[in-house]
Amino acid sequence: MSIKIINLDTPTLGDRSYIVHDTKTALVVDPQRDIDRVQEILEAEGVSLAAVVETHMHNDYVSGGLVLAQTHGSQYLVHEQDPVTFERKTVKDEEIVSIGSFAIQALHTPGHTFTHLSYALLNAQDQYQAVFTGGSLLHGSTGRPDLLGPAHAETLARLQHGSANRLANLLEDQVSVHPTHGFGSFCAATATSGDSSTILDEKRTNPALLFTVDDFVSQTLAGLDVFPAYYKYMGPANHAGPGPIDLSELTKMSTGEILKAIESGAWVVDLRNRDAWAKAHVGGSLSFGLDGSFATYLGWVFPYEEKLYLLSDKASDIQQAQRELVRIGIERPAAAFVGDIKEFDNLASTKTVTFNDVVEALKDPQLMVLDVRRNSEREASHILGTHHIPLHELTKRVGELPKDKEIWVHCAGAYRAAAAVGMLEQAGLNAVLINESYEATLDVKELPIKLGDSDAGPLAPSDQKVNA
Repeated sequence: MSIKIINLDTPTLGDRSYIVHDTKTALVVDPQRDIDRVQEILEAEGVSLAAVVETHMHNDYVSGGLVLAQTHGSQYLVHEQDPVTFERKTVKDEEIVSIGSFAIQALHTPGHTFTHLSYALLNAQDQYQAVFTGGSLLHGSTGRPDLLGPAHAETLARLQHGSANRLANLLEDQVSVHPTHGFGSFCAATATSGDSSTILDEKRTNPALLFTVDDFVSQTLAGLDVFPAYYKYMGPANHAGPGPIDLSELTKMSTGEILKAIESGAWVVDLRNRDAWAKAHVGGSLSFGLDGSFATYLGWVFPYEEKLYLLSDKASDIQQAQRELVRIGIERPAAAFVGDIKEFDNLASTKTVTFNDVVEALKDPQLMVLDVRRNSEREASHILGTHHIPLHELTKRVGELPKDKEIWVHCAGAYRAAAAVGMLEQAGLNAVLINESYEATLDVKELPIKLGDSDAGPLAPSDQKVNA
């Protein structure tokens, strides 16, 4: 009987869950919080759920594994040493669990966390067919070892190297590799490559399998960059056992209620794309469009203790935003406005420019060009004469910016720049959106681009890598 593996991607978080079945019985690996997506696949495939497994207690999203298992009365497999507070089936290294006509073998692969497990898939002939590696062996990389804090980073990096080599030595070359992270996730230690892989592919390309342990550790630790601030909430939520989600319709707000919320200093997030926001928006609202990494960047800067209000011209946007937010533990926005932006009086607009315009802007003492990319992006390439404050530091450092200058803002793709412009406008500053991808600088020969070492100017923070 053949075994089918179905990928279930969550692109905005860079993660992937898996549904595995033999036409009758199914296994789910590392499901996201919105389990209705999984259940739709189970129903469409006509299979029953026997077990749900977690490769680790995730730090980048809230898991739906416990609720999914409870809903279907199936086993919920978690490492025996994970200090969770809910009922589950504990598993340990090399333990084999039968799932219909196939089985999985738990393999202790510490590195991303101390209790991390990979699960090798055994077919009916007891042959290894695939391995679900979570945050261990990724496509061309490994999971980052610093999410439990800098004190553990080197130890975990060494363990990660050993875990990757354990898998490569145990499994045959043709065994397919199925990680949870590495599709844009900040949980990857370095850039990943490709949409699929085998053990042989990893032997040929993965640093953990090509470098000595000392070289791997030094290069991995040196390459780590800051990760989203909301990660600190995810581990505790998963250890506590996340409950069901509520994606029902939010309370509707009037234009007057939205304006009062903004006046009170509340977070009012406009979900339309940045072009629409720049053309006309409610003054004081923030641009986090659903066309970008919405949950990642909003979750990175949003204070979880504050109330959140959503705004869009489409009800479907509000529904999508709710779904993305519960994945990172923002259970229920306070309310939402759905309607034509023209219903508001005295709308604001934001000036937009391109990198061609930046050439002259750099010569104007009344203008400042602000780069809101991360430190690692800045170090790789930046425009000389620009200043630098990463988006995730902006709310705490906005006081460093001049009130008497027009501030032109850019990032890598303009998504974060639009969010930053909203923050600056909210602080009473005059901001302009450079509404173009940074790659466009390659076509502007007059721009002074520096590669490598940072020259971020007096407003630049330390270029030291952040490991916690």
